[in-house]
Amino acid sequence: MKKVQPIRDERIIDGMKYYFRNRSLRNYLFFCIGIYSGLRVSDLCTLRVGEVRGTHVSLVEQKNKHAKKFVIHPSIREDLNRYIAGMSDSDYLFASRQRKKVSRIKYQPIDRTTAYRFLNDAAHEFGLREIGCHTLRKTWAYRLYMQDSKNLALLMEMFGHTNPSDTLDYIGLTQDMMDKAIMSLR
Repeated sequence: MKKVQPIRDERIIDGMKYYFRNRSLRNYLFFCIGIYSGLRVSDLCTLRVGEVRGTHVSLVEQKNKHAKKFVIHPSIREDLNRYIAGMSDSDYLFASRQRKKVSRIKYQPIDRTTAYRFLNDAAHEFGLREIGCHTLRKTWAYRLYMQDSKNLALLMEMFGHTNPSDTLDYIGLTQDMMDKAIMSLR
């Protein structure tokens, strides 16, 4: 499995928001909730409308069964309200537009493959490589680290890491970033 990276440049993040917003409100909200919540794609795909009606989302993560609660970022609230207007609380927030071949049931959640496809299509437009489903979670963590006084302890707690180097590697502090830091020393 290839190693994916976070999106480090805020201008590219803003560009990708614009890209998605002008093509698909569903994909725009998927991207935004991903970079503002740190949810895994498996949890994003199965969010239900009723879980996002309030100010916070509370859920149990599928992978590790941990409870997670996060605030819905105010910058997407208006678009989210418009998107869910007329939807039932039990509907999947990010429903597929196609019927599943096996069950023939319509309005199932999108799957990882669909998410990967639209994320990579956008990434290609911005010249990004090493992008995958985990990029949203890594972007969230990278932005938290850079904007919150480099609070590594907070991220370690959020990810359940015991080793700081695991967390630093996870958030994409790559060799070229370390090289840049060394080169900037006086």
